[in-house]
Amino acid sequence: MSLIYCPVRDESPSSTRGGDAPAALPRRHSAVRHRWETLRQRVGDLTIQLVDDPDVEAASWRLPTDATSAGRARRLVGERLSAWGMENLSDVTRLLVSELVTNVLCHTCCGDLVLRLSAVEGLLRCEVEDCDGAMPEMARPAASDESGRGLRLLDSLACCWGAERTRQGKIMWFELPAYAR
Repeated sequence: MSLIYCPVRDESPSSTRGGDAPAALPRRHSAVRHRWETLRQRVGDLTIQLVDDPDVEAASWRLPTDATSAGRARRLVGERLSAWGMENLSDVTRLLVSELVTNVLCHTCCGDLVLRLSAVEGLLRCEVEDCDGAMPEMARPAASDESGRGLRLLDSLACCWGAERTRQGKIMWFELPAYAR
């Protein structure tokens, strides 16, 4: 079972709450819509190709599930994005990575977690894998609640995100346009 959220629907000002749509909404969704349309065409035609592309950047780290892992993950991601020349995504990526790692620390009781970062075809993808198969649920916290906003933060800052089960647990992931300003 997989959970994937990708905002590819058309949203005009009349269909949003309050009638005020952000100006960047059409551009944000058009890149994602194009990516998903291309993927759908490839899968629909069963023409999936594996390409060894020199423009693919990838990194992976195994981290213990202890209190220092969120800070370490932020540092590792910041250093890697700087090495790749993607400093413009560093703040958002480190914030979202911190949320995903903290969710593992708070909601699972398993061993190590794996953090993966890759940049392919204009997208930066981050994955956090853990050994707990429980799928995340978006909370509806009250104004006075001190937690429960992590997935909403992910939903508002990432162009798309999701979770999928693996044999050993699950992978939470998100994507950002790699060369966004």
